[in-house]
Amino acid sequence: MSDPAVPADGRARDRRRTPEALAERYGERVQVSESSGEITADVQAGDWIDLLEFARAEGHEFFDWLTAVDDPPDGFQIVAHVFDPVSHERLLLRTRVSRADPRLPSAVGVFRGADWHERETFEMFGVVFEGHPNLVPLLLPEGFEGFPLRKDFVLAARVAKAWPGAKEPGESDHGSPSRRKTLPPGVPADWGREGG
Repeated sequence: MSDPAVPADGRARDRRRTPEALAERYGERVQVSESSGEITADVQAGDWIDLLEFARAEGHEFFDWLTAVDDPPDGFQIVAHVFDPVSHERLLLRTRVSRADPRLPSAVGVFRGADWHERETFEMFGVVFEGHPNLVPLLLPEGFEGFPLRKDFVLAARVAKAWPGAKEPGESDHGSPSRRKTLPPGVPADWGREGG
């Protein structure tokens, strides 16, 4: 049976457990947690690229995905998932950027696969990845305004026409008592009113 610390090419890696390696390198600047076999490392934005480079050097060579999570009111959490094909260890890397100026250095220089993920995150959340080689829209039609995965983005279709599918109780034409009409989640109370 082969040793999981020795890759197929025969070069042995100096393997430490990832949480200890992260704590040794970053000290108080990293928060490490483990849940269901997945390790999560949270760092400040200034350590983001260094964290990605360190994870890759430690054997997490497979870049899986990168995205953002809108975390109002302060900003966005940027999340990347990488994988070690030798040890089969998964690592979730996270940092935060402010809502007022959502900027982060691009990870494309560390993982080329981050290219489209950063473009999508830029387009959907408005996070600017500085140094990205081609930070242009990827999915939305030309001229689209706004960032549709932000929690404050108003889905106009929910207001303009009835939502498809089953109606809420009391909204059918079957004589049931009606309840107060409300706007869909995320739609401001005065949205769509003339003069409002």
